[in-house]
Amino acid sequence: MPPPIKKERDPLAISTHLLQPWEGDQEKLAKIHFKILKGHSETVTSCHFCFYDTKVLSGSFDSTVKLWDTATAICIQTFKDKHTGPISECCLSPDNKRLITGSYDKTLKAWDTETGKMLWSLEQDGLITSCHISHDGKYVVSGSDLENALFICDVEHAKQVAFIREYHRSTVRRCRFDPDNQRIATVSSDMSIKFWDIIAQSTTVTIERAHNNAISDCCFSMDGHYLCTAGWDENIKLWDIRTGEFRSHGPITLEQGHIGIVGCCDVSNDVSLVVSGGYDKTIVIWDAQEAYKKLTLKGHGDWVTDIAISNDKKRLVSASKDCTMRVWDIGNINEIPLVIEAIKTRGSKIATCEKCKKPFLIFQDEEEQVETKCVFCRLEAPTKNVLPVPPPFPPDF
Repeated sequence: MPPPIKKERDPLAISTHLLQPWEGDQEKLAKIHFKILKGHSETVTSCHFCFYDTKVLSGSFDSTVKLWDTATAICIQTFKDKHTGPISECCLSPDNKRLITGSYDKTLKAWDTETGKMLWSLEQDGLITSCHISHDGKYVVSGSDLENALFICDVEHAKQVAFIREYHRSTVRRCRFDPDNQRIATVSSDMSIKFWDIIAQSTTVTIERAHNNAISDCCFSMDGHYLCTAGWDENIKLWDIRTGEFRSHGPITLEQGHIGIVGCCDVSNDVSLVVSGGYDKTIVIWDAQEAYKKLTLKGHGDWVTDIAISNDKKRLVSASKDCTMRVWDIGNINEIPLVIEAIKTRGSKIATCEKCKKPFLIFQDEEEQVETKCVFCRLEAPTKNVLPVPPPFPPDF
């Protein structure tokens, strides 16, 4: 069981009982519209935008996967009657033609999304805790609680590519392909992050004690530059894995957003936003470039189990133990008085990075030199009096 959650007033929190679903929001300080998706009878464990952000896919402990229309908040298809245990995670191939589901019934299954028919099923020795399909649609990776194993198979023929026993010292909680389909990132209750090279068939990087407690989730940025992780230590971290900056300076840490375990995270395509969900029933939206909390969303009646940002960064979907999902309209987040006031309070202004030309928030201090580059470009720049950064991912780091 997770640790008890302390109650604490958050001045940036939006209590959604003040909001009307999607169209009728009258709360002057909030202006965050949302829709509630109801249909699962048990905990919703997994949620993703798909079909060009017009649909949402969800998996649940009720052993079903549902496809929802975001415009109407109606379930348009249900995949059922094949799993005999809770679904831990589900995902779609990039062309939206194949659905992959992992379950506590110890099976990994593939489905045809058009017909709803199951294409194949692979049985494993342990409960499947996570699954993910590569960005080219060729491979599926899954994690198991028995022997803390990592399993990789090809999608077309369901043939085993790799099976690594005792890959972690404890349960593999999440596994993700990088955008280049060359590596798989895994996080575990053993507090470590590992990167498995698909071609070399070996671990290229291990980051021990990446968090101070179990790591519950991870995701890559779309450019493959960063890995975001969420942990039971209440923190979210952004790791610069392309230049190896984390070796000398550590990750960017996003903290003091949740009270208790952070169970899930996602990062926007442009890496400007990070979103996280916690056992405190809240969702936090972070400014990734300046590492501060922009807004907290409240409304779920239980743990937030999964979260995802749409490709256009205008919406996010959250799943919860309360058996529902919520689709939040965050397109106007920078116009919300609470966010504007938070920026003013921090003494910030918007500047343009002299290198990448992207806007970023700059926090001024009369005694400090004003930065002209965003945090990501500053990380890429050489640092004085620091040993040269080693090449990315040396063997057995």
